[in-house]
Amino acid sequence: MSRTLYIIGCAAPPARRIAVGIRAAQAAGWDTCLVLTPYAYRWLTEDPDPALEFTLDALTELTGHPVRHRYKLPVEPDVLPPADAFLAVPLTFNTMNKWADGHSDTLAVGLLTEAFGLAHRPPVVALPHWNDAQAAHPAVERNVGVLRAAGATVLLGGEDGFVPHPPGRSRPDAYPWSAAVAALPTLVSD
Repeated sequence: MSRTLYIIGCAAPPARRIAVGIRAAQAAGWDTCLVLTPYAYRWLTEDPDPALEFTLDALTELTGHPVRHRYKLPVEPDVLPPADAFLAVPLTFNTMNKWADGHSDTLAVGLLTEAFGLAHRPPVVALPHWNDAQAAHPAVERNVGVLRAAGATVLLGGEDGFVPHPPGRSRPDAYPWSAAVAALPTLVSD
């Protein structure tokens, strides 16, 4: 039986390399579905990069599912299978704050918000990506605590998490995709 992972991608520099995370999840046995925030989708459609497999066609082919970025209309069918787990990568400062506050103004945030209330309680893993100026904001400690208390695994700091960088010095190639994917098998039984 296949396990379905919703990868929620936010508009941070590592998102342009999201194919790396998708491939890592697939290698771990996940059927992957990609849902992007509106700005991440805008990057995908307005500034694609075929060399990084950062095009709509390449990501649709890689996952085998349509890339979603907005709520469907009531008359439209669901095109993705139900999620068994969620992976928010790269989780931005903005999306983390909206998610912790219970917003659902975008499909990406709405899915993460609903994950806490689903009957089967799917595991949710988040790997942030923000700078150390944002990390100093009091909302980070508070909202990471809210998400963890609700059941999310937020990988921040240490060997298995994201360490914030100075503003303007992001290193997208160093983003620890494998740490995010590795957190999933310990949370989901086969």
